[in-house]
Parts: sequence; C-alpha cells; structure tokens
Amino acid sequence: MKENKMEKKNRTYRNLFILFVAGMLTIAVVFAGTIIYVDPFFHYHAPLKGFPYVVDNQLSQNPGMARNMCYEGCIIGSSMTVNFDTDDFKELLGTETVKLSYSGAYPKDDYNILSIVFDESSYARQNCPVKKVFFAMDIPTMTADLETTKYPLPEYLYDANIVNDVKYVLNKDVLFQYIMRPVVQGKGSDLSEIYFSWWTPDYYNIQWVMHTYEEPEKVEKELGAEELIPQTEENLKVNILPFVEAHPDTEFYFFFPPYSILYWHNVMQENTFEATLKQYQYVADRLLPYDNVHLFYFQDMEETLDLNNYADYSHYKPEINRFMVECFKDGNYEIHSSEEMAKELSKMRQMIDGFDYNELFSKEW
Repeated sequence: MKENKMEKKNRTYRNLFILFVAGMLTIAVVFAGTIIYVDPFFHYHAPLKGFPYVVDNQLSQNPGMARNMCYEGCIIGSSMTVNFDTDDFKELLGTETVKLSYSGAYPKDDYNILSIVFDESSYARQNCPVKKVFFAMDIPTMTADLETTKYPLPEYLYDANIVNDVKYVLNKDVLFQYIMRPVVQGKGSDLSEIYFSWWTPDYYNIQWVMHTYEEPEKVEKELGAEELIPQTEENLKVNILPFVEAHPDTEFYFFFPPYSILYWHNVMQENTFEATLKQYQYVADRLLPYDNVHLFYFQDMEETLDLNNYADYSHYKPEINRFMVECFKDGNYEIHSSEEMAKELSKMRQMIDGFDYNELFSKEW
C-alpha cells in the first residue's frame, strides 16, 4: 500500500512538472510568436499595415528597415542626417526614401548598414532596387579604425544566424516597450521623421550654442598636412568605395555637412587646419572620378556664419536639411571637379580668416 501511494505521489509530481514545462513552453511560444508576427524591429518582414510602430532605436531597427522595407533611396550617416524628413525626398526628388542614420557613425557603421541595403538576396531588394544613396561624409570620422563602430552592435539583428534570434524573440523589453506600449498609447512614430533630434526651435540660437560650447585645449604642435590621408584612404577603400564600384546604376549623393564656423575654431585649436583642408580635398579627389557620384560641399554657405542656425557647433536646423534636399535636386553647391573643390576650400579659408572669433569669445553668454 505504501508503495502504491508513493507511486501515485511521484506520478502527481511528474504530471505537475510536465504541466509546468508545457505551460512555460506555451508562454514562450506565444511570447515569441507575438514578437515575430508584429516584428517591431522589422527583422523578418516589413511593417504590418495599421500597427503603431515606435522607431527610436537606430542600432536595433536600422538593419531590419534596410533589409525588409521597400524603398528607392536611403539616407546614410551620422546625426548630421537625423533631421531629414523623407517626405521632402518624395516631394522634391520623387524618391521613396528610408532613413538609416547612426548618431556618431564611423565608416564601419556605414559599411555595416550598406552591406544590408545592397544584400540582393533579400526579397525587398529583389523587388525594390536601390536607386539613390544620400551619404553624409563626416571628415572628422574618416580617421577612425577600420573595424570600429560607434557603439556595440546587437549582432543577432545583423547576422543570418537564426539560433541567436532568441535574444530578440524572447526579449521582454521588445514585447513591452515596442508592442504593448504603443498598443496602449495608440500612437506610433511618423516614419518620415524618425530619429529627429530632441532640440526644439528654441534651442537653435547663439546664446544656447555658446553657453554649452566646450572649447578644445590649444595644441601647440601643428599636425602635418599629409598625416590624415593614409587612414582616410583606408576607410574609403575598405568601407565606402566598394559600394560605389559594385553598384554603378545607383547614384550616390555624398555631401559634406554644413558645420558651423565654430567647428573650424575647434580645428584651429587642435592645430589640424591645413591637414583637415588637405583631407577634404583628398576625399573629393577620390570620389569625383566615379560617374555615379554627386558631391556637394555645404560648409561655405553663408548660413554657417550665423550660430542662430545651430543647436551646437555642428548640428543645424531642420530647415537646412530641407535646403540640402533642394540642392540635390537643382545642383546648387555641387562639386564637379578637383579644381572646383579647391576653389570652395579657398572660399572656406577666406570665410574663416574673415570671421571675428575674438568678438564671439569676448562676450558673456
């Protein structure tokens, strides 16, 4: 009798354990199935019509958008690109465009996302070939290490390994922050304005810029004029030019973002002025020979002299982003030859020489 009771007790425990495991597996399947179906990071498919997707995570959501959305053009680069409104590209250029910005992007970040953009094995690319790439060429990042990214990447969202997708499909933050929260709030992101900077119009003024500005320490020894070129060449050769060469039917719109005149004060404080000008000329000379490249130099715009157009030494008003799209259309500020680039850099030198930095720094802000 005792043995029978023990067997019955063991059987009860065994059944409870099986029920527990089955329950946990059911919860996991429902959990993962919900994430796969909604797919807030677009890892498996394009957005579901009508779902209020929240798009605010560049590292996690850019690869899915690049892989699975249908678009004709893409915006590549640092925070210099976040204030582009993709509706402007549709209105002015007739191009359906997706924004794939990475704040502080290094060339390797650009390489990583362009590798996905041009992955012809994806269903989206087979049906929506990329016709135009709008690429912010940030000269200060061109000396970064070839393999360095600005931030560590969630590799499971970038690779083709299905096994490590468990980090995505069983991620409670994904479920609660990117599915449950937008459902409850009933409001998602406007995909044309994703990643917009947090600055409101009130922050774009000289008082705010100067109040928050941190002047670099003065470097006494000047950097040699050629010292920035070798690493710049390596980054061009490894991380950027392969895409230009492999896709001659895609137009690449490279542009030097219009940093403010205060950016050049930083360059002079760091004593890299001549080396930086040489670097700009070198990049232009490497890009211009390609028939599918358009190059724009926006840094000698008159607007760069007015710090009321900025929220810090480099980040400009969204109105300037729209103006650049207008230039992509009509060709203003486009560079067609090495000689034209040299002329623009000479103009830039004159603007810097003529700017009264002493007056700027003599005031109490």
